[in-house]
Amino acid sequence: MHQYPKRILSIQDQISTYKNAGMIIPSDSEAEMVLTSIGYYRLRGYSSHLYNNCTKQYQPGTSLTDILTLYRFDTELSHILFSMTCSIEVALRARLIEALLIHNDALILFDSTVFDDKKRFWQNIGTLSSEVSRSNDVFIKHNFRNHEGEIPLWAAVEVMSFGTLSKMIKNLKTGSQSAYSILANHYKYTTQNGNSVKPSKDYMSSWIQAVSILRNICAHNSRIYNRSISTTPTILNADRVTPVPRFTGLYQIIMAMKYIRPTDAIWNEFKNDIENLFQKYQGCFDLNRMNFPPDWRNHFII
Repeated sequence: MHQYPKRILSIQDQISTYKNAGMIIPSDSEAEMVLTSIGYYRLRGYSSHLYNNCTKQYQPGTSLTDILTLYRFDTELSHILFSMTCSIEVALRARLIEALLIHNDALILFDSTVFDDKKRFWQNIGTLSSEVSRSNDVFIKHNFRNHEGEIPLWAAVEVMSFGTLSKMIKNLKTGSQSAYSILANHYKYTTQNGNSVKPSKDYMSSWIQAVSILRNICAHNSRIYNRSISTTPTILNADRVTPVPRFTGLYQIIMAMKYIRPTDAIWNEFKNDIENLFQKYQGCFDLNRMNFPPDWRNHFII
């Protein structure tokens, strides 16, 4: 077995490592409690921007108290974001069901003719089949017992993951009388010329995928602050920032959330929660590390 080169650090070793690197530790007992309840490696992500890899030292004045405050900010931010992504997901499910009902076929999800890429269709069906078979929901068991295991559209959409939901929508056929057209009608936006238009499937798919990825990050309690997010939603011209960021950060994902918000009221509540959180933790975080432009409040207006 390969011998990992770094030695295992005890809690006291971790505290000593912080101190040797120049971090201010106001209380060893508090530091021990923090490290046993949150963890050295997780906290390290909130202090990486303050650490010089060349000198192996933190910036002068870096305190564990400040790092813990930043961690708490990120945790509260994650809760707000997760709640919003869940609202978006629930609305998408309901609206996809409504859109596909134009075919007047309860089993339409299993009909390849309404989807573009047939190989992708079967890949998605395979994933959906696994999700259905793992489900213990009463309505799935009901269809197993009473309808020969046939799962209607409204039941299948409820048990599919957000990722599968995103892939299903991405593979829908388009056209003026298509299910996608009906779905996209819920997400019209106003162009800079003042025209109200439906989003193209490429636009909308990029928004849904981005929100799905953020939801998973939040669901797994992963750090949001000061990180690159592995997706690139298409940002409308009115919300683009200059210069273009080198990576996708939280701002870009939040704009995608704005475009596929369930209702204006839910979005405004979310916006207020973000503003209140930023006010609460003012001075402990850097907006640039989330790709927020100076006029970010203007971009949150709908």
